Amino acid sequence: MNQNGRSTVVITGASSGFGAMSARALADAGHTVYAGIRDTGGRNAPAVAAAAGYAAEHGVDLRTVELDVTDDASVTAGIARVVDRAGRLDVVVHNAGRMVLGPTEAFHPEQLAAVYDTNVLSTQRVNRAALPHLRAQGHGLVLWIGSSSTRGGTPPYLAPYFAAKAAMDALAVSYAAELARFGVDTSIVVPGSFTSGTNHFTHAGHPGDAAVVEAYDEHYAGLMDQVGDRLAELSPPDADPEQVARAVVRLVATPAGERPFRVHIDPADDGAEVVNAVGDRVRAEFYRRIGLEDLLRPAGLSPA
Repeated sequence: MNQNGRSTVVITGASSGFGAMSARALADAGHTVYAGIRDTGGRNAPAVAAAAGYAAEHGVDLRTVELDVTDDASVTAGIARVVDRAGRLDVVVHNAGRMVLGPTEAFHPEQLAAVYDTNVLSTQRVNRAALPHLRAQGHGLVLWIGSSSTRGGTPPYLAPYFAAKAAMDALAVSYAAELARFGVDTSIVVPGSFTSGTNHFTHAGHPGDAAVVEAYDEHYAGLMDQVGDRLAELSPPDADPEQVARAVVRLVATPAGERPFRVHIDPADDGAEVVNAVGDRVRAEFYRRIGLEDLLRPAGLSPA
């Protein structure tokens, strides 16, 4: 964050959904925002144009950068481009994700690997490119967009996505401790199921083994529609995915050491907040028991 309280932020998966919303909200708040988008000259060219149009219309510093989180070279070049143009990097937002729907058995192993690549390995690529800059300057924020599915009520037919988001959450928790002594802060935003306003379900992938899908349909026909309808019924009518973007803006604006470790935005209230509270409390208590309580806050700040 510079002397004016403005940060340079890079957000992955920012062509649509939470990523695009957060990019615009952060730019509106006065930050310099790089929306990471893959295939900027191809199928996502309209998203690039939309970001440029928003920046011009609102007079904000919203830019786009080619960033394919599944490609090492693209990530390395993209982060280097941000640092070269902005001269700094303060906040990394891990938002890129991929959802799939269908009976778990019907997914080929390679399909699960692809989901894991986008949701988990992507964060490692970005961290390896970005963290040297944050560590060298002795401050920064790594902000992870997680999912209530890692701890809350988990309906069937979403297992590959749930497993990948759980793995990402585990990485985030470990990274928080390993970055603390460098002065780098961590927060995890935990959205619940938003059945409208994002493209998660619209762009979801499906299993490759049609024969297995057919076998499951004999006993589970219409299951996904049933789950979707019930989730929509649980959500209040004013459930707004922009709440996630607003939470991101608040976290970036909050001083280091005062940021909550997790923020839940869960209109369906699937129970994840209750379970995470227990797990995070146990983690904090365990760190204190083994004399590592300094890892609960960035270096130079009092531990919780």
